[in-house]
Amino acid sequence: MLGRIYIYGEPILRKRAVPVSKVGEEERQLFDEMLKMMRNASGIGLAANQAGIDRRMCVVCVGDKVLKLANPKILKTKGSDVFEEGCLSLPSITVKVKRAKEILCRALNENNELITFEASELLARAIQHEVDHLMGKLIIDYLPPWKRAALRKKIKALQSK
Repeated sequence: MLGRIYIYGEPILRKRAVPVSKVGEEERQLFDEMLKMMRNASGIGLAANQAGIDRRMCVVCVGDKVLKLANPKILKTKGSDVFEEGCLSLPSITVKVKRAKEILCRALNENNELITFEASELLARAIQHEVDHLMGKLIIDYLPPWKRAALRKKIKALQSK
């Protein structure tokens, strides 16, 4: 059973997650636990490393669309927009992030099937956010240094918790 959502400053959030060779019963159980953890935190996405698991897996839930993805890879992007994003690993911090409006993504689903699908708007943004996590990238990495410096107090407060 998963315990908690890892907060900024914990090393696993900066690591590239290890690819999953196959989605089996253990991975399906992990997907379900991650989904429950994400919903309990009122999030729309959660990467495995945010739950302390070094696996290239994430869950995304936007509207009635629930995705359980292993080894997600963004193949194509189209258009872009800037939108304020929050992150369960950076509570109380929001950052304007430029992301693709539409994406083409490939991943293993919960049945170990390789799927390719399109996503747009908030769903595309959430997938890109989780893929960033799996690469060790956080929303604050999109900030210019002077803006990151302005957030230093908030960030240090997170690290001391």
